Amino acid sequence: MSRVAKKPITLPKGVEITSNANGITVKGPKGTLATHALPGASVSIENGVANIAVAEGADDKFGGTLRALLANMVKGVSDGYERKLELVGVGYRASMAGKSLNIALGFSHPVVFDAPEGISIETPSQTEILIKGSDKQRVGEVAAKIRSFRPPEPYKGKGVRYSGEKITLKEAKKA
Repeated sequence: MSRVAKKPITLPKGVEITSNANGITVKGPKGTLATHALPGASVSIENGVANIAVAEGADDKFGGTLRALLANMVKGVSDGYERKLELVGVGYRASMAGKSLNIALGFSHPVVFDAPEGISIETPSQTEILIKGSDKQRVGEVAAKIRSFRPPEPYKGKGVRYSGEKITLKEAKKA
């Protein structure tokens, strides 16, 4: 069995894992997440600790994958995930209008992005966007989608970037 699958997952207070033939469901204070069952891997819960077991002769990689997915789901329904984006550029601003994010990115029109179900978007300041949710994958997808509207360009560094992202700037052409 893989080393990742051997690590137990401690369940915080208020988090429940239920497993059946269709898949695995994790319930917690921030919502409910579900995943499909992986072949040869099963989950057992004892005293608030979830352990992954891989069937004899089954592929080890499914045990490690299932453990990583479950650990992310447990963290998501208990604490949640968040991703922070920064707008860098003159006139680049973001604001919320209901569930829609309005972003001015130097185009002739504002970019309007509707938050998908289960994801909340906040704008603490005009140049910051905070994406929160319980599903790690969906939070990352939404952040990548917003970043794709105007990714950072390599000469001045203007655009939408992840918080703390380092952009390597190129030297301008010399005449």
